[in-house]
Amino acid sequence: MLTQLSIHNYALIDQLSIDFSSGLSIITGETGAGKSILLGALGLVLGNRADLSTLKDTTKKCVVEAKVTVENYNLKEYFNTVDLDYEIETIIRREILPSGKSRAFVNDTPVKLSVLNDLRIKLIDVHSQHQTLQLSDNDFQFTILDALAEHQKELESYTVHYKKLNQLKKEFQDLEQLQREANQKHDYNLHLFNELDKAKLQIDEQEELEEKLERLNNIEDIKLTISEALEISEHEEVGLQNLLNTLENRVAKIAHFSKDYQNLSERITSVKIEFDDIVAELENANENVNFNSNDIDLLNDRLQLIYNLQKKHYVQTNKELLTILKELADKVDQVENAEETLNLKQKEIEVVAKKLDELAAIISKNRVNAIPKLTKKLEILLADLGMKNSRFSIKINTSNNYFSNGKDELSFLFSANKGGSFGDLKKVASGGELSRIMLSVKKILSEHTKRPTIIFDEIDTGVSGEVSNKIAAIMQQMGTNMQVIAITHLPQIAAKGKKHYKVFKKEINGSITTNLKELTTKERVIEIAEMLSGKNISDSALTHAKELLN
Repeated sequence: MLTQLSIHNYALIDQLSIDFSSGLSIITGETGAGKSILLGALGLVLGNRADLSTLKDTTKKCVVEAKVTVENYNLKEYFNTVDLDYEIETIIRREILPSGKSRAFVNDTPVKLSVLNDLRIKLIDVHSQHQTLQLSDNDFQFTILDALAEHQKELESYTVHYKKLNQLKKEFQDLEQLQREANQKHDYNLHLFNELDKAKLQIDEQEELEEKLERLNNIEDIKLTISEALEISEHEEVGLQNLLNTLENRVAKIAHFSKDYQNLSERITSVKIEFDDIVAELENANENVNFNSNDIDLLNDRLQLIYNLQKKHYVQTNKELLTILKELADKVDQVENAEETLNLKQKEIEVVAKKLDELAAIISKNRVNAIPKLTKKLEILLADLGMKNSRFSIKINTSNNYFSNGKDELSFLFSANKGGSFGDLKKVASGGELSRIMLSVKKILSEHTKRPTIIFDEIDTGVSGEVSNKIAAIMQQMGTNMQVIAITHLPQIAAKGKKHYKVFKKEINGSITTNLKELTTKERVIEIAEMLSGKNISDSALTHAKELLN
């Protein structure tokens, strides 16, 4: 429920703050006094687009703040979903800076406009005059019918599966497109794959092959060097092995004289063992130094294959080639297993479609059952509003197509005259009739939805006399279940409000400003008398105003 609206520096408003109560509240004022400005400010705080032209003083920021009571409307889960602090009295604030930047806050937490729009849908229904045209909108007609059908859970489940179905269909189409593109390149990709697969590449192979080739290309120098090393090591007279043996034997003779000599002897023995091992490996290397021209040819051929593949695929390492091989394998596999992949996706689609069909059948049945109740309620309300011959023809036809709210096609026709033919609402109903039909619809919706506040902007257009009293009575009745705020020009409706506010213009220091104030009982009498007879209030108008208020 809207408990307070504060406006600063918006259009013709300098500063305004007004408290609202539950039940039916009335807002009146002369044409042009600024009632639309109030609705504009409320729309701004509920997520409408910001416009710099709405700043009264372009050097200061505009601030619109609404306090709303959200208790008992099942909004705690939504607040958690959008990561907002849940407060029973929630404060929604919108700011427009002189730079044109717009900011929005809920309980002092910055939010996107989408959050404000969500809260608008959950909290406040602002009905402007042109919205009577919604009566001919098929989506709105479904909203009316679904409210009476009371199958919100089924609709929500249907919506989830409907989105899933569309996503799966898109994925199926994408797979088909990829498949077509893959088929066109399949032969070439298969050739590239076979070529790389046949090469049996190893990640470190190139470096190993290049090392082997380098060794074979220098085989003579290697063999000569190893032979010389063995000669130095094994010569009978001056070979290092022989000298180390002599050194070991000499020092061993004095090792027992002290620990120092003992350590030297052990170290020499260790060096001799290590050197003997080196000599053994040199001998092994010398035996294995073989030259075969075929080996060089094979290495060169293998390396050239690797270099050619790297050049062909614009890479520099075998690792990159192996990555390309994996990608080509995936592309080839995609084509060769395409039918299986598409079949699996099609089965997913069929499972979701089956669930959608089940939900759509339940929804359709509920709608059919709700039609007589809706028709009866509308016709009773309209008869009370002076439209005794009103008749509705509401029919459901189930199609083979999936729509966002089921598989139904809805025919929602109206006849205002006895024996008259049925037609589209906007074609066969007058402006006054549309207003009364919309009020009846809103009355029915208020009984089946939990939106806490509804604001009527001159829904009484085109009606007068006793019908005005009936409209006021309906608004009063709606006010027992929710907060109703009505902007009206009719005294009969104005008199029924629990609270009465007046919009007026005032000149301050040469500047025109819009103001809003709550009227006292005495001020209400005068305001309603003016609505009855104009500025020159007659005694009879005052008497009539008092009668209406009583």
